[in-house]
Amino acid sequence: MSIKIVDKKERDKLIMEYAPLVKNIVGRFAVKVPPHIAGKDDLINVGIIGLISAIEKFDKSRNVQFGTYARFRIRGAILDELRARDWVPRSTRNKSAKLEKAYSSLQRKLGRQPDEEEVSRHLGITLDEYYKLLDEAKGVTLFSSEDFSFDRCVKYGTYDVIDTFNRNDPFSFFANSELKVILKTAIDFLPKKERLVLSLYYYEELTMKEVGMVMKLTESRVCQLHSQAILRLRGALKELE
Repeated sequence: MSIKIVDKKERDKLIMEYAPLVKNIVGRFAVKVPPHIAGKDDLINVGIIGLISAIEKFDKSRNVQFGTYARFRIRGAILDELRARDWVPRSTRNKSAKLEKAYSSLQRKLGRQPDEEEVSRHLGITLDEYYKLLDEAKGVTLFSSEDFSFDRCVKYGTYDVIDTFNRNDPFSFFANSELKVILKTAIDFLPKKERLVLSLYYYEELTMKEVGMVMKLTESRVCQLHSQAILRLRGALKELE
């Protein structure tokens, strides 16, 4: 028999305890979402709803910590809301694909990761125009559902692939997968600053602003480095399909 949280006092206590987690997760989303799509307050409200859902549906009899489950539900609620608002327009996806293709092409040609000047020259644009393109593509994720055919999901042997990357936790997808080694190799091949951004953002779970403070960079520059890293990884992984 499952044991669920039903006591109102315990429920209210958990909401207060995990409200900072909601704000942290929203902060990580906010740098990727244009203000006209959703403001922080809107996302916090949605996140709180996700937290309440986690409290109501959490099963104490399962071998899962509540914090882990709450994070999953909060992210899911926010992503469901953003998907409903179509927060990554086709134009952004097209720009992301353009950059991704440039990284892959230059990497094959040079035998290493291209630097920003080389990519901008390859695209026939100025460095400032390149940075603007990166800013416009900052909503890109490592995977989207469009990247996964049914055959690919079966190949990598997991029934919850779609659920995992839809929860905005792309790296956990590889936790029990043969792709873990491939991703590690691709990350090791990234420029040092981009590796550090990924480490601080995904593993240390700092916000972009906090990453900038650690690296002594502006938040916008950190966002650019993050976008570059994700686009390079997307290109590298597609090369291996």
